[in-house]
Amino acid sequence: MTSWTTEQLEQIGTTDDFHISPYRDDGKTPGTPTWIWSVVVDGDVYVRAYNGTASRWHRSALTQRAGRIRAGGVDAEVAFTPVDGEINNRIDAAYARKYAGSPYLPPMISARTRAATVRVDPE
Repeated sequence: MTSWTTEQLEQIGTTDDFHISPYRDDGKTPGTPTWIWSVVVDGDVYVRAYNGTASRWHRSALTQRAGRIRAGGVDAEVAFTPVDGEINNRIDAAYARKYAGSPYLPPMISARTRAATVRVDPE
């Protein structure tokens, strides 16, 4: 696994245009892109499933552990890692800053979506 560049983190961190495509069952064909929210915390990219762990893209991401993303001009093959614990508090704060005023913010920092938090790392 590699790290995001500073430029990539800036592009991802400032865009609302984040599309995630976990691989299909064959492990190489990207699924249909799903538009989701993303945040950057401490040099890592995090996403959450609005519908929690029942979300189709989230289930695929955890099964395949890999896929593709497109965000702010970045197009990359990625690995998905579920996260839990204290980092979720910093992720909540990042969502609150980036998406302040959105009626969708409260659900994105709820227990349901916190349970569906995934770190996205470049491959």
